[in-house]
Amino acid sequence: MIPDWNILGLLPPIRPGLPGNNADRSPYVANLHQVVERFATPPERTAILSGLLGYRHELHQLGIVAGFQWLDGSFMEQVEVLDSRAPRDVDVITFFSWPAGIDQQAMAAKHKRLFMSQQTKALFKVDGYPCILGESMEGRHVRQIAYWYSMWSHKRSGTWKGFVQVDLSPQEDAQAQKVLDLIAKEGGLS
Repeated sequence: MIPDWNILGLLPPIRPGLPGNNADRSPYVANLHQVVERFATPPERTAILSGLLGYRHELHQLGIVAGFQWLDGSFMEQVEVLDSRAPRDVDVITFFSWPAGIDQQAMAAKHKRLFMSQQTKALFKVDGYPCILGESMEGRHVRQIAYWYSMWSHKRSGTWKGFVQVDLSPQEDAQAQKVLDLIAKEGGLS
């Protein structure tokens, strides 16, 4: 379950009421439909979630189905109150395993629009970054993951905040799409 925004309009970095060393903390593991149910209002958020589902669909079409995604940015904040504006996109790091037998360089070159943040942002409202799982762990990988975690667990002001993790498997996408369609049809949840 995704915790409520705290008084600062942020997801708390640690689940309220639990000690800091508890494993139930950011990134909060959630089902994709829970993310949609929670964040699909106002209409700008619905459009961003629709883009996220489109981005995931295209990854799935390439056989990229094993892994998980971290979701963050102003989308995971109560930015409408904090900054008097709607979010413009959702920040996404996709931690994934390459499909067996697929040449990484050829796929990345052929489908670069899915692996370059400028293009994912323009096409899907997803500020997307890839992170390949299953490679030999090297210092650069540790630095990259530490970078993302440290950047995403704080606002630019230094205030601690949380973010969300969803599974990359396509199994929940259909349910999430149904929820999103229902919300869009009804004009959003209250």
